Amino acid sequence: MSNPLRILHILRAPVGGLFRHVRDLATEQARRGHAVGVMVDSSARDGLTRDRLEALGRLLPLGLHALPMGRMPGLSDAGPAFAARRLVASLAIDVVHGHGAKGGLYARLGGTRPANRIGAGPLRFYTPHGGSLHLIDNRLTGPIYLAAERALARLTDGLIFESGFAQKAYERAIPGHGVPQRVIYNGLTPADFEPRTLADAPAPFLFVGELRLLKGVDVLIEALARIGPDAGRAVIVGDGPDAAAFKALTHRLGLGTRITFTGAMAARQAFGLGRVLVMPSRAESLPYIALEAAAAGIPLIATQVGGVPEIVAGSGVRLVQPGDVDALACAMAATLDTPETAHKQAEGLRGLAQKRFTVSQMCDDVLTFYADARVHEAARCTALAQEGGGRVSYLP
Repeated sequence: MSNPLRILHILRAPVGGLFRHVRDLATEQARRGHAVGVMVDSSARDGLTRDRLEALGRLLPLGLHALPMGRMPGLSDAGPAFAARRLVASLAIDVVHGHGAKGGLYARLGGTRPANRIGAGPLRFYTPHGGSLHLIDNRLTGPIYLAAERALARLTDGLIFESGFAQKAYERAIPGHGVPQRVIYNGLTPADFEPRTLADAPAPFLFVGELRLLKGVDVLIEALARIGPDAGRAVIVGDGPDAAAFKALTHRLGLGTRITFTGAMAARQAFGLGRVLVMPSRAESLPYIALEAAAAGIPLIATQVGGVPEIVAGSGVRLVQPGDVDALACAMAATLDTPETAHKQAEGLRGLAQKRFTVSQMCDDVLTFYADARVHEAARCTALAQEGGGRVSYLP
């Protein structure tokens, strides 16, 4: 694929690590001369999200396309799916790449090829990200998403997983799907590796992320209460559906003077508010916040979930079990008692991150997979044409 590609990325919510991944990948692809567009949900209205989308839109040759997308599956998905199909046709897209459950749905339905034109239309790629995997594991909605994923696998030319953990989880859920796949780690920019600047009076502990139970914010709050006032303060940065519940828990435990909720802000801006980043998640895939903290040289306390062990491998950073208040409290207390050890581990992790997780390498690997998938598709179509006695039309 030496010629420039026309690429459309599709995702739903323009927040968190998923948006960061799409933004960095799309921006780097555009910088390398490819024509790139992004289709995204239009319902997010906060100022930070609006600014991020406007900044991204200015960098995309094929533009930013925002329209309403529902969170839960239903008849409302027909509109975005048809919109994706129209965009793919009008922009003459070569590669449509869906991210997350809804992005993957719209990308694969929108990139559907004519039944009598094997090989016509775009290549269709899907990166599930953590959210889709969590939905598959849900007892109530899991069977619905699992059935949809199995059906959509037939419309997929390539699966990309951001961690080995995510790949294994998908393989357990949908064995024998036969879709070509790669593990391609999320990447960091050179700016991510610049040293952070601490505020005048940083708190000992910092959380940055979406405020929902999956992220384990309640575990952090209870752990801070468990180790007592000597632990000092914590700053919780972010917003989300469980923000009110976490604030109520803070009040109930008498921690109102020790925990500050700031609302949403950019991770880099938030990093100066605390000395140690605590990531108490109950589930993750390959969390950007851990990668960004590693790049900035911030001491990290995290849970042993998802691809987090792949991030810290070889660094000496110890992980705790998710949902274990006592284990998290012990890790936090130990960091206060031995700050030199925590900083030494953080510097070691920073050096490893510079070798393993870069946007340049991520983009190289994705573009190579696009090219390999085109070769695979061409071979498949040739075989089908031969089986059909030459009656199958193939467009390279």
